[in-house]
Amino acid sequence: MRRIFVDTLYWIAITHRKDQWHQAAVQASRTLGGCHLVTTEEVLTEVLNAFSEAGRVLRQEAVDLVRDLHADPSVTIHPQSNQTFLSGFSLYQARPDKGYSLTDCISMEAMRQEGTSEILTHDNHFTQEGFTILL
Repeated sequence: MRRIFVDTLYWIAITHRKDQWHQAAVQASRTLGGCHLVTTEEVLTEVLNAFSEAGRVLRQEAVDLVRDLHADPSVTIHPQSNQTFLSGFSLYQARPDKGYSLTDCISMEAMRQEGTSEILTHDNHFTQEGFTILL
């Protein structure tokens, strides 16, 4: 089964109808049938943080999204741990010439662990590490 990593940008875009990437995310979601989605708790933390001051409705939609993802058998969520932090931190240290966030580094390491090369994002940092962005 095709495994696709999902970045913060996609989760925000699919949730927030006024996001500039919403239509692209909706179009991409139509092609995901039969795919297994992979993300991390660090990514979901970024999603919740992004909606923390967006008002009650969007904040609740973010809560619903995260709750639904945890209950969805077609989604794997890598838990936060000291090991994921250190693995991402190691990549962060190794790429001082890049603008990668720590969460991006953790995601890249999770993708390598999963053996997946495709990611639902528009963040070109992932292409710099050899991954294929799908938005």
